[in-house]
Amino acid sequence: MISSGNSDAGYQSPAKKIVLGVQFLFVAFGATVLVPLLVGIDPAVALFTAGVGTLIFHLITKGMVPVFLGSSFAFIAPIVAATELYGFAGTLSGLIAVGFVYGIVSGIIKVWGLRVIEKIFPAVVVGPVIMIIGLSLAPVAVNMAKTNWTIASVVLLTAILIVVYAKGIMKLIPIFCGIIVGYILSIALGAVDFSPIQEASWIALPEFVRPEFSWGAILYMLPVAVAPVIEHVGDMYAIGGVANKEFVKQPGLHRTILGDGIATAFAGFFGGPPNTTYSEVTGAIALTKITNPVILRIAAITAICFSVIGKVSAFLKTIPQAVLGGIMLLLFGMIASIGIKTLIDAKADFSKTRNQVIISIILTVGIGGAQISYGTFSLAGIGLASVVGVILNLILPDKSRAIKGSKVKAAPVSIPTK
Repeated sequence: MISSGNSDAGYQSPAKKIVLGVQFLFVAFGATVLVPLLVGIDPAVALFTAGVGTLIFHLITKGMVPVFLGSSFAFIAPIVAATELYGFAGTLSGLIAVGFVYGIVSGIIKVWGLRVIEKIFPAVVVGPVIMIIGLSLAPVAVNMAKTNWTIASVVLLTAILIVVYAKGIMKLIPIFCGIIVGYILSIALGAVDFSPIQEASWIALPEFVRPEFSWGAILYMLPVAVAPVIEHVGDMYAIGGVANKEFVKQPGLHRTILGDGIATAFAGFFGGPPNTTYSEVTGAIALTKITNPVILRIAAITAICFSVIGKVSAFLKTIPQAVLGGIMLLLFGMIASIGIKTLIDAKADFSKTRNQVIISIILTVGIGGAQISYGTFSLAGIGLASVVGVILNLILPDKSRAIKGSKVKAAPVSIPTK
């Protein structure tokens, strides 16, 4: 396993760099391939775009930030919903547009600083949006889990035990451990079809998909970029704290967000999910004190190599639905809980009527499936909820009357972390 302690002194050995890089990939492997498996994308494409996207990020950030980019959970529900409305090829144009939004945000931060982003997207907007992302997927998790509740329950229990009781590097890979245990149980119960692995070639290109332009998909996806952008800021502060460097200043937050954006747009052009910085890898860096960005670039190259091994992609496609469902029962609930944590960390003042109104309407619109349509234009779900939340936050007065008897005091809004 990855050793803990300050390992910077041992970087002179190329062999050690390679071993550490490969192991860092496995920290993020389960989460990286889970998103494409859930939304119907070839997992090999996700590995390829995550690897190339990470290298793009390092290029833009001058190779200074120890980051590995992988599939973003925030986009699972929007991709599923947008694919039903506009087809997957059309949805990809929306994902490409998200990358351009990151670029615009990068420019705003460079010119006006982070404060303007905090004003437009405070915790009372970001928190409930993150909650919707998790809660809206609850039926999907249950439907997949009920294909075999025995397998799903074992997977769920494994992931919970890892999250709660495991220590060290094991605590960072509950998804990976849950999938392995569930897969072994599925084999024992005869629930795995190995024919795709037998039929697959050892070397095979990922199943790339060409995007098709769709205004509807673009407008649907753009508001979804809100939560990942804010979370990215938190990640950069966290990684900077671990490495004892201020990455938000050098190379600069505008560069790190731009790196995420170009990597996400690149993924969209090739049929992959949006890329984001990974909490699992951040946790591994905090645990091991390995902060050399070269190690993460090796992980990226390893991901690209894995993407052209046909047997790997075929193996991932044989994972039963119940195994994925068991993971999702925990994962999507945890995403929703992160939204709650965002509000708590920011000390959102619930004694203010305006804050209650903003949060309640975002939740109602997002979970209720509200939709606005005009001709071919359509805005619904998470995207509509995000837009409504931003508008309400800007137009409602910030001096609402506190609820009588409440003792909650106002506190400044802070940037949430994953």
